[in-house]
Amino acid sequence: MKVGVVGKGGVGKTTLSSLLCLGFRGRGKRVLAIDTDSNPNLAMSLGLDEDTANSAPIVPRELAVGGMAQWTPQRLVEVFGLPTPSGVTLMHAMRVDQAGAGCTCTSHAAVRSILGSAIETMADVTLVDMEAGLEHLSRSGGTLAYADVMLMIMEPTRKSILTAARTIELAQELGIPRIAGVGNKAKLPQDAEFYEKVAAEFGVPLAAIIPWDADVPKADRRGGPLLAEEASPVRQAVETIIDFVESPNEERSALLRERDRIERRLLELRTD
Repeated sequence: MKVGVVGKGGVGKTTLSSLLCLGFRGRGKRVLAIDTDSNPNLAMSLGLDEDTANSAPIVPRELAVGGMAQWTPQRLVEVFGLPTPSGVTLMHAMRVDQAGAGCTCTSHAAVRSILGSAIETMADVTLVDMEAGLEHLSRSGGTLAYADVMLMIMEPTRKSILTAARTIELAQELGIPRIAGVGNKAKLPQDAEFYEKVAAEFGVPLAAIIPWDADVPKADRRGGPLLAEEASPVRQAVETIIDFVESPNEERSALLRERDRIERRLLELRTD
């Protein structure tokens, strides 16, 4: 399973990517995380210290054009994979350390090559935490062209949901088979209602709505991962996303209907 996590800057992609990795790992999956941000922070969200994160090896750009022939998936993970405390293996696809260093297009193409290889022999789940914006869906043939699932992380604003709707069109052109939005930072019940209304208006299917939790910005201020006892409601909602990703296509509609039923009931109870 190859999962791409996309969205505008600041919507919470990296935090949710780390929690998704931990959730899959908790279900016994071998998880490979790929950070494609030019200012990578996923390492710290997965429990690594800043020095280790900054010294991690970067996947070579020559993988972009025919370079994969020299690398088996096993050797690729052994050389560039960074172990994390949770058991998730992390790869850094790029890092911008110098002004005027040039375009990162070849780094994105290298990620595309990795996803197109037999990387599933080394990981049950490969999750790509994409940099902000939409350009990565067009450059180098589409970084996520080989993804099985694309999750669009959104904030409770019309602009964010509109961006997700535009992303769907590009993802469909790439042939990504499963595409869904994730409403993040929702202050219930108002934001849940907003997500459902506006997402339906723009034709964005919702895999889950993640509640706002004060523990998340607290962890960001620490510069590290969420502690095991923190953000329990967020972790529970992340499990819903994993259920969606793991569900067979024929079960997806039933799962979404059940999710909607539960969320409506929760809203009724909170209103009461």
